[in-house]
This record gives sequence, C-alpha cells and structure tokens, in this order.
Amino acid sequence: MFYNAISIGRIMKKYKFTKWGIAIPSVLLISVVVVLAIMHITAGRSPSIRGSKTFILSFIRSTLDSRSVKSHRKGDYTSIIFLHQSTGRNLIEQGRVREQFQKAGYDFWDHDYNFIGLRDPNGLSKGYSYNVPGDNTNPDGLANIFKQPAYPSPFNTFSGLLQHEVIIIKSCFPNSNIQSGEQLAQNKALYLGMRAVMDQHSDKIFIVMTTPPLNPAETNSETAARARAMADWLKSDEFLLGHPNIYAFDFYSYLADDQPGSPEFNMLRKEYQDEADSHPNRLANETIGPEFVQFVIQSIDSFKAR
Repeated sequence: MFYNAISIGRIMKKYKFTKWGIAIPSVLLISVVVVLAIMHITAGRSPSIRGSKTFILSFIRSTLDSRSVKSHRKGDYTSIIFLHQSTGRNLIEQGRVREQFQKAGYDFWDHDYNFIGLRDPNGLSKGYSYNVPGDNTNPDGLANIFKQPAYPSPFNTFSGLLQHEVIIIKSCFPNSNIQSGEQLAQNKALYLGMRAVMDQHSDKIFIVMTTPPLNPAETNSETAARARAMADWLKSDEFLLGHPNIYAFDFYSYLADDQPGSPEFNMLRKEYQDEADSHPNRLANETIGPEFVQFVIQSIDSFKAR
C-alpha cells in the first residue's frame, strides 16, 4: 500500500518531522557526497564508497602537512621521493639507502603501498599516502599518475610527488613478464607519455628505474629477452638524449644474469635468488643499495652542473 499525502503528513506530525527537519540533513548529505566526488575527481579517482574513509583522511592529512613537506625543498635538490612497492622497500631497508642519503646531506622520502604510505627522511610514517590510484605502479599506473593535473597542494599523487625536487619511480618485477613485442611497444609508449610530462617540469629531476628481472622459475628466455630490451631502451640515448632532467638507474642490469651462455641469461642472478621468489634477496640489496645512492647523487650533481 502506498502512503498518500495525508498519511505522510500525519507521520511527520506524529514524529515531529518538518520540511526543514528533513531538508537540512538531506542538504548536508548531498553536500558531503558532492565534496567527496570533487575530491575523488581532483585526485584522479573514480568516486566510490569503498575505501573513501582512508582516501579522505589521506587527502586531508597530506594537504595539511604540505607546508612541512615543502620546507625540506631548499632549491638545492636535496629533497628526494622514491615511489615504489615491496622490492623498493627491501632495497631501502636492507641496502641502508636512507642512512646513506642522510650521511650525504639529503632528505630521502619514500612512498610504498597506500596502506603504508609516505615515510619521512627519518623513516617515520606520516600517517597518510599520496593516494596512488588503485595502488598501481605498473607502467600503465605510472602513466596515469603522470596524466594527473599538477596542483600547488597534494590533491593527487602527481602533485604529492612534485612537492619534492627529485622524483624516483619504479615498477616491480611482474612487469618484466612482457609476453609479446606488442606489449613491449605499449610499455615504451607509456614511458614516452611520461617523458613528455617530465619535460614540462624541467625544474625537477626524474629518475626512472628499470624493472627488476624475474626469477628463472617465473619466466623463460624469450620473455626475459624482452625484459632486457625494455631495460636497455630506458637507459638508451633514444629515451634520454635531449631530456636533461631525466635519468635512468638500470636496476635490471645490476640484478640480471649477464652471461649469454647461461640458461638463466637475463633472469635474476643465482646469487640474488631466494628459491623461486622474484624479490631480490638481502645480498642483492646490500650490494646494490650503495650503487643506487651514488647514482642518484651523481645525477643530481650532473643536473646542477648543466
């Protein structure tokens, strides 16, 4: 049975509802939904209820903390941000990357999965993330980040990264699983799109890390060869020449077997393997950590000496 106008009026009178009693909460609810939608769109995300609480808290906290983060930016390229996930975290911790940057006089920040978020130069959690869309740092995810508008405040991931002077990005080892020449070409096109945006921010230094190789248990020679081709292209003049604020740290080559006669050629080196896991082991991180730090510092020096 449907209520008619008289019945609804009686209910409102009985429970002391008025048109304003209904209208005010409704307006507030609509306002919240609109603000939420604007925040999601500004950050380059599709509006959704799931995960909105975490997103909103990070959005607010990162915005309020923006001045403090920017205070580390002194114009001498000592404020560094590294966007990564688990392999990057292991490199930082086991390779003592943060400590080495601190000793050299640099402020090294890093951003992990969104649930871990941003860590400051002391390695302490800031309690928020830059809201990486879908937690995706694959080439397509990185490309989407670089398509975001640049705002003065960290309203989206890209604007958060731009609060720092040196921006390091890395995709993890699953992206060495390049199944075809077409996929290889698509990945190159994604990085070319990112490069075009990097060119627009010539006052920033961008360092692209090549993707780590896969464990032999998770790849084959043809796929591994395509991963090598991708890494070689990212560090080549074809990608870098004429783009003085862009550098490439060849993480792949530090980790990959480089003996053409080896059955594991272009795959994770035996001494860097932990059984079938594609995460480089502690020895790899302890060995490469200092090389990574030195490369970043040399890149900064090179840029400043232009």
